[in-house]
Amino acid sequence: MQKPRVVIIGGGFAGMMCAKALKNTPAEVVLIDRRNFHLFQPLLYQVATGGLSPANIAAPLRSIFRRQRNVQVLMGSVSGFDRESSEVVLADETRWKFDYLVVATGSTHHYFGKDAQWEHLAPGLKTIEDATKIRRNVLLAFERAERSSDPEEIKRLLTFVVVGGGPTGVEMAGSIAELAKQTMRRDFRSIDPTQARVILVENSQHVLDRYHHSLSIRAAKDLLNMGIELRNETRLAEIHPDHVVVTSKGVSSIIETENVVWAAGVKASPLAQKLAEAYALGSQIVAGGRITVTPHCNLEGFRNVFALGDMTNFVGEDGKPLPGVAPVAIQQGEYVGKRINDMILGAASDKPFRYWDKGNMATIGRSRAIVESGKWRMTGKLAWLAWLFVHILYLARFENRVLVIFQWFWNYITRNRTARLITGEDASKS
Repeated sequence: MQKPRVVIIGGGFAGMMCAKALKNTPAEVVLIDRRNFHLFQPLLYQVATGGLSPANIAAPLRSIFRRQRNVQVLMGSVSGFDRESSEVVLADETRWKFDYLVVATGSTHHYFGKDAQWEHLAPGLKTIEDATKIRRNVLLAFERAERSSDPEEIKRLLTFVVVGGGPTGVEMAGSIAELAKQTMRRDFRSIDPTQARVILVENSQHVLDRYHHSLSIRAAKDLLNMGIELRNETRLAEIHPDHVVVTSKGVSSIIETENVVWAAGVKASPLAQKLAEAYALGSQIVAGGRITVTPHCNLEGFRNVFALGDMTNFVGEDGKPLPGVAPVAIQQGEYVGKRINDMILGAASDKPFRYWDKGNMATIGRSRAIVESGKWRMTGKLAWLAWLFVHILYLARFENRVLVIFQWFWNYITRNRTARLITGEDASKS
């Protein structure tokens, strides 16, 4: 008797955990991803500022599932879905039939309708390529400034604008500030890296505004103490190769800069739209391109087709959509894997998915972080140590955990960032 086939698209947190939950299931599991590795996205900003190497936060999918014999890993890009034949269509036109389908392809950058104009000028932080591009841009700015004799050009080169005051933006701004003011302060002869300006632009009244007000205030104080300029209630209006235009309370101003990092918004993977079209669920697409799913994480009317993680609109018990964070994806992946197992064994219950919110945390810089879990809040070094522990725990392999622990310990002792490599197609053209 042929085993049922479960096709999982996406090797991120949700897809990986779903496949792991099917370890003992009498099924053929096919995991398809356009990359051959699982990436720990929350630490990409450390790659972007030279604190970690890409291999520290990524693990080959084949290595992760080496001992799980019912999983086959395929590298490929999905171009669409055939509802009538229950098949996934790949870009090379090969097809994979499924009995159960799980789509968990995450999210991408959202430039609010200005993708074509802004994306190449303000890279976001979703992939290793994004991180190494930002690293290249940041480090090249210091190298170009070292060779310049024009004070205005030096000032422009050493001004870095981070757009978005959420966790990614705060972490990125803090990391650039530490890179300039601590790591590289004695590395140059013609310029003083400590004079670099890091400007954080946030449309809301406070940075990290989803956290308790006291934590937002503490984070702002920490950022200011690190020399970061906060532009709250400020909207980015234009991005140009050598400057940006921002508006605050109806007044526009220009910031001379050649380095802009985007951390202001995300939207669902394009596969969410294709999935909705294939299953005639266009009305289920909401803001940000996310597809609405049932309390069991499946598409309305299709018990065997699931969508997980950042690409979905899952309404929690409080009536609000669950945030696009790793813990949500991890828990959804585990839930759907167990549910598919029960469905195959004929023992599926009607128990819906419930997210257990263990809390939120964000790091601001060296020994600076905030942690919130219900009514319990923590700041400072203890919060920072908690942040380190949790992020190490979530890394996919033991090897990665050892490497990151050692690298962080060394960086903390020496205040150095050993992965400050300028690589890529533009590296030799400076």
